[in-house]
Amino acid sequence: MTRPLILTGIDLPLEPSCGSTIWCSDVYTRLTGHGYRTVFAHLPGSGTWQHGFTDTAELAAQKAPYGPGFDAYADALTDEVRSLVSERRPDLIHAQHLGFGLALAFARAAGSTPMVSVAHGTDVITATEHVQARAVLNEIVDASVRVIVPNAAMADEVDRLTDGHHTDRLVIVPWGIPLPAAPTAHPRPGKHLRLVHAGRLDANKDTITAIEALARTTGHQLTVIGSGSELETLTRRTAELDLANRVTFEPFLPRQDLFKRFADFHAMLFTTRKLEAYGLVAVEAQAHGLPVLYSNVPGLGVTLGTGGLSFPPGDAGALASLIDNLAASPATRQLLHQAALANARGYDVAHTAAHFAALSRTAMEGAR
Repeated sequence: MTRPLILTGIDLPLEPSCGSTIWCSDVYTRLTGHGYRTVFAHLPGSGTWQHGFTDTAELAAQKAPYGPGFDAYADALTDEVRSLVSERRPDLIHAQHLGFGLALAFARAAGSTPMVSVAHGTDVITATEHVQARAVLNEIVDASVRVIVPNAAMADEVDRLTDGHHTDRLVIVPWGIPLPAAPTAHPRPGKHLRLVHAGRLDANKDTITAIEALARTTGHQLTVIGSGSELETLTRRTAELDLANRVTFEPFLPRQDLFKRFADFHAMLFTTRKLEAYGLVAVEAQAHGLPVLYSNVPGLGVTLGTGGLSFPPGDAGALASLIDNLAASPATRQLLHQAALANARGYDVAHTAAHFAALSRTAMEGAR
């Protein structure tokens, strides 16, 4: 019997610079064990990433953000997706993001192929701020038989953005990570903390709060690992605060290299300002033994549990107090280390894949 084929993808280069592509590689690699095949569509990229997809499809459309050029971009993607659907004849479509151009193209080109969509966070945030993005989100949800969201806070926001018209389609599936065999980070001595902030450097990640918090403390060190649109602003602010000897910027690291670096630090700072779908790198840090000092945006406290300490989003003073309090208490660092490890064990990506497999089977059976 032929294994069912899922067509999915993200209109980004096939690179690990985005948590969504990393997470998709983790999940869809494991769907193979549940009897599924996957085709992952993407935009051109470096082609050097060792991802887990066995079958990919490169798209040619020239990406355009929301604005005057977005409709033409979505039309070009839709033409490409129609060709993919005709050629590959998928049994099911998984539309990643409720607002990206490729998800909209999937919705418009699906035809009789059932579609499940997956909220990732940036899509939902954008829909709260941009009329065009909200219209796209609604069109994608309208075309979906199920909408997967990673937490209750995200489900509530999608429900609000769609005016409660599709509440029954929303399904919460907790996300997960590949759990390591053993942690790389262990409680470290010292009265001054070595802190890390890792991930995409954009406005919502609010890395500037981490830098401004450090300015309110003495002796602690911060390493910022990542790339993105805010890098220039962050380096300029670091200079303004005379922190060049205490804040270090390093380029994006592949995840295995980042995991090795976790051993150098006492804790991770996770400073998201608005909404977080999951917090992939924060859970990875916990799985390797790092406590996380995180902004208490909706959903994140549930995800990170007792393996970290929270502060109000954007409150550099509150974060500075957490840093100083943690530095003053090695016993607290030990307790948080153990709690972080225990919390992360509840987020095994194998469970996520099993949920996706079951939902996919239900969607296909409903279509038949």
